[in-house]
Amino acid sequence: MTRPFQKVVIVGAGPSGLLLALLLSKHGIPVEILEASHQLDQQPRAAIYGSPAIPDLKRAGIIDEIRRRGMSPRSVCWRRFEDHSRITGMDGDVLADVDGEDLRMACLVLDQLDQLMLDEYLSKYNGKISWRHRVVGVGQDQDQAWVDVETPEGKKKVHADYIVGCDGGTSTVRKCLFGPEFPGFTWDRPIVATNVYYDFTKFGFNDSSFILHPEHFFMAARITPDGLYRVTYGESSGLTWEEMKERQPWKFELMLPGHPKPHEYKIINMSPYRMHQRCSPSFRKGRFLLAADAAHLCNPWGGLGITGGFVDIGGLYDCLAGIWDGKADDSILDLYSEKRIEKYETIINPVSQSNFRRVSDSDPDTLLERDPVMQACKKAENDKALQKELFMSAFDVRYDFTQHYRKD
Repeated sequence: MTRPFQKVVIVGAGPSGLLLALLLSKHGIPVEILEASHQLDQQPRAAIYGSPAIPDLKRAGIIDEIRRRGMSPRSVCWRRFEDHSRITGMDGDVLADVDGEDLRMACLVLDQLDQLMLDEYLSKYNGKISWRHRVVGVGQDQDQAWVDVETPEGKKKVHADYIVGCDGGTSTVRKCLFGPEFPGFTWDRPIVATNVYYDFTKFGFNDSSFILHPEHFFMAARITPDGLYRVTYGESSGLTWEEMKERQPWKFELMLPGHPKPHEYKIINMSPYRMHQRCSPSFRKGRFLLAADAAHLCNPWGGLGITGGFVDIGGLYDCLAGIWDGKADDSILDLYSEKRIEKYETIINPVSQSNFRRVSDSDPDTLLERDPVMQACKKAENDKALQKELFMSAFDVRYDFTQHYRKD
């Protein structure tokens, strides 16, 4: 069978690029990954993948191994700052069986997930990855696309039929296509993400807890079976990274249950982050495509960044596989851009903003009286069917591109 195209190049060996490489390779589509670094990213980043991403992790053939190596978080709740008492929450186990499918969230720290996907890509599909290949320019004509790449051996061009920018929020591919502008805004306050061993269970904490406070808000989420927690907290604007590191012991003693001293916990790593709400004007320009953080950014409260990115990848895979199989023509990639931008603007952007404003609300004592999401959770606390309905509403972030395949 003559295929409509021969090769896809993916720029970036992060989670979105690796997932796309797995899905395409599993379908028999030749792939090459270009990664600017010499290794996978080791910084503390996402660890919990929302239910809407589970179908795509399953299609890639890795969801069972993710759950085996990691865990399936059971619950999420909001808590008061003063005494860490529970306000309301929900039980994720209601998604353990949805028409025979386990759609619970999945948790595996991202550096381990990246390594799992890379190992699968290399061992099962004889995948190709080129390290220390930094993209510095792009080009295309009616027959092919290419990227100009700096490598240890010098500059070269890498050609493909389609090139996908999965190179993160500072995406070179996006900047080459659309210039420096990345419409949206950056939040004033930075956050600090830490991976820490501290026994939250003796204080009755759930798998994921959001502590409400206008200044000292934080999230504590268990991310490994042996009790490693991701603690992400807000910091004051204008601080240097050195100043943030100096303030960390004070912040932990002030915020965390039990008000621990430094000898009572063990920090594995920590990193500062700026939070953004931004979206590229298009996710397609000719033979170039964007996905995940290269295409759009949101703050991490609620996990819509990594989850939305994985859902992007699943949709883009369906479009490229449809073209490969002769079930769709090239125009489905315009639809990919249109529908994924629509999902960002109508769900990812407003919901993630609401999630952050909720945790950092100026008057958390009255929030339950004012917040419809928390009110809905409170109403569903003793109603498993209603909890399942609320969880399943998150699947609205998905879009089925296969409905646009040719009927014949």
